[in-house]
Amino acid sequence: MKLTKKGHACVRLEKDGQTLVIDPGTFSEQDAAVAADAILVTHEHADHFDEARLRVALEANPEAQLWTLTSVAGQISAAFPGRVHTVGEGDTFTAAGFEIEVHGQLHAVIHPDVPRITNVGYVVDNTVFHPGDALTVPPGRRLDTLLLPVHAPWNKFSEVLDYVRAVAPRRAVDIHDALLSEVAPQVYGRMLGPQGPGIGATEHLRLTPGESLTL
Repeated sequence: MKLTKKGHACVRLEKDGQTLVIDPGTFSEQDAAVAADAILVTHEHADHFDEARLRVALEANPEAQLWTLTSVAGQISAAFPGRVHTVGEGDTFTAAGFEIEVHGQLHAVIHPDVPRITNVGYVVDNTVFHPGDALTVPPGRRLDTLLLPVHAPWNKFSEVLDYVRAVAPRRAVDIHDALLSEVAPQVYGRMLGPQGPGIGATEHLRLTPGESLTL
């Protein structure tokens, strides 16, 4: 399986000629979801869900389908009958040949004055986990790759580091990084690397948009 980092929280996964895209939002490339056979969206915030990008992708490929939670599905399902599927925690399904598990229920707390919304994460092929905007720990397994939200209005570095420790993946790949300056990876990389507090045997990686790795 090939993983390609796209802008901010978006990634593309490719396997056996099929393409799965997760969270093509407003900070992602305009064509981030184009040519996708399946699309997953974790929640309704614009940096993860952009209706225009989804419409372009679904119109470009009449066979493409979308899986997401109710708050997103309600905004786009009428335009694509039978192609938008609602999911929640505990669900499992197959999307374009990828086996998906759904974990999580709520977005992380931004501030007590900001109402919490729903958020789900997706384990893909028992290998990769995209948590959306939450620090959900999928139970009962050690994952190969955690897509790690390194910066958001709702997190702080100690939580990010402890999240890696709790999940204990073989590797952690940065996502949710569009608000960081170009010098930020130097600090985050050091703190999550051998010179930092320590994340055990987990390898920490940062891919720039367009870079790929084989899982």
